[in-house]
Amino acid sequence: MPDGITKAAARTVKRLLADELSPSSCYVDVANAPWETSKFPGIQHKVLYDDKSSGMSALLFKLAPGAVVPLHEHTAIEMTYVLEGTLEDDEGVCAAGNFVWRPAGSTHEAVAPNGALILGIFMKPNHFAAGQKFFTEQTPN
Repeated sequence: MPDGITKAAARTVKRLLADELSPSSCYVDVANAPWETSKFPGIQHKVLYDDKSSGMSALLFKLAPGAVVPLHEHTAIEMTYVLEGTLEDDEGVCAAGNFVWRPAGSTHEAVAPNGALILGIFMKPNHFAAGQKFFTEQTPN
């Protein structure tokens, strides 16, 4: 092993130079993906990433003016980046260009008084107080 290269670095270089192909990137044509109607009035979404085994997902949400995300609990960390408009709850306002994350166990109801376009990243689906299914969950048969 050459001087200055650790065993860990040597393993990384070997893996990077291996003959096997690495897993492919997955590109999402967000602009041409159709908006899906959610179970919540005034809220549409596009699923960008959904891992059924872990529950992790990334969605683009479009909220009409006055749309409400009903009372729910975050079962794991949720991260939200607001692209347009505002998303508001009893703890504050997240405006365009800003980011908010919520820890597991936090509960709230959110509203978009003037509409919003947001990117939501979820480690696991939320639990809604009224029992609605999260956007990426399948309704049981």
